[in-house]
Amino acid sequence: MAAGRNEGLTKTFTAGGTINDARILKFGSADNLVVQATAATDALIGISKVPQGQQQRAIQTGPTPPTIPTVTIAANQRVDVVLEGIAEVLFGGNITRGALITSDANGKAVAAAPAVGVNNRVIGVAMCSGVDGDIGTVLISPGVMQG
Repeated sequence: MAAGRNEGLTKTFTAGGTINDARILKFGSADNLVVQATAATDALIGISKVPQGQQQRAIQTGPTPPTIPTVTIAANQRVDVVLEGIAEVLFGGNITRGALITSDANGKAVAAAPAVGVNNRVIGVAMCSGVDGDIGTVLISPGVMQG
């Protein structure tokens, strides 16, 4: 896990389904709705961030990092989406800093690796290395990558 979160533009949307904290999002079925991304081909727009006051993190008191509580936003509730800057995201696999990041089936960050002739949408660039289950940082820069 790496420090260095520095969100720029954050916008509040309505959740089109259950959304977990620190997940990659895409637009939902209507204006102002977002849902968790489910594929590398989704039009990725940002990273979910639980609105202030809804998340309580454990305080570190020993040499072991604190457990980050699982926080979800229910359908039709408000959710903040980091659209620009450096955001925290949950890794869904091994990622090396500098890699282009896309979404797995659960909105977790994975390294983009499209097959030849296949397009992947990317949400940005990994700012740190990590493994499945780590909270890392990503410089948000949506785009398309072709294999």
